Amino acid sequence: MRILITGGSGFIGTNLMQHYLDRGIQPVNLDWNPPLDPAHAPYWQNCDILEQDRVRAIFQETAPTHVVHLAARADTDEHHDMGGYLQNHEGTRSLLEVVRETPSVERLIVTSTQFVCEAGYQPKDDLDHKPFTLYGESKWLTEVNTREAGLSCTWTIIRPTTIWGPWSLRYRDLMFKVMRKGLYLHPANVRVVRSYGYVGNVVWQIDKMLSAPVDQVAGRVFYVGDRPFDLRTWVDAFHRALTGRKVRYIPGALVKVIAWIGDGLALLRIPFPINSGRFRSMTSDYITPMDRTIDAFGEAPWSLEEGVRETVRWYDDVSGPIIPHTLKDVRQKERARA
Repeated sequence: MRILITGGSGFIGTNLMQHYLDRGIQPVNLDWNPPLDPAHAPYWQNCDILEQDRVRAIFQETAPTHVVHLAARADTDEHHDMGGYLQNHEGTRSLLEVVRETPSVERLIVTSTQFVCEAGYQPKDDLDHKPFTLYGESKWLTEVNTREAGLSCTWTIIRPTTIWGPWSLRYRDLMFKVMRKGLYLHPANVRVVRSYGYVGNVVWQIDKMLSAPVDQVAGRVFYVGDRPFDLRTWVDAFHRALTGRKVRYIPGALVKVIAWIGDGLALLRIPFPINSGRFRSMTSDYITPMDRTIDAFGEAPWSLEEGVRETVRWYDDVSGPIIPHTLKDVRQKERARA
């Protein structure tokens, strides 16, 4: 196996890189950001996914047999201009042209998102979609581009759920710090079922797909993550691991008022641990159909408790010096070219 990972410097990508390094396989990381883990620097190729000639040169040099396409802008902060997510759909389209030209490629996994369907909407089939953000729309276009690319290799689309674990700086910089300070509050008397996934299990699922029989994965869509669970179970597990105490529950109406305060402080660019968006996440079900993935590849190996322990160990022993990547706006580059 000669594996190339686009976006190997990101959260899931860092874990996937380490998975193959641990197996004695040296992946190629194609990313415009340096690796989060400095130990991965020897495998990094500094490359913008939109620069097709550069991408093509790397493919010709490395002749990968397996490609996992993770590179993307993954936030939901852009609300008005699809151009803000150009590297998602157009970057994928450009990459797919290179994959089609590269005869060595046998397997390809393209990463979409659960956000191609809004919360509460259960897709009837692989083509059913109902995005509710520009990010979700850009990822639906990513799926369309993949289906229309005319690829000769075996390709599969994955839709990650809400993924957590080591190398997730979002949780490091928000929830974990708040919990450690004893400031985390959760709405009481609200049972919320969410689709989350420990990153170790997602990496395991990706690896399974790359080696599965062709007829099991070719042209199919799989959600990746864990079985949906009560969010309070996850919150309590992390709070106990970080503080040794159970999480504090307060009336949901009070949490909502605190979230409104956070909205106001955000307008003043003052950091605050909760806003209305996070409140909705804490109080809204988001269930994705994981049965197809589990039926095809089996139960993933990491339990919730094991994932929490490994994440807190990383948080305490490794995460401190890591500097988050700066969001790069591809529209600035497009304007400069014009």
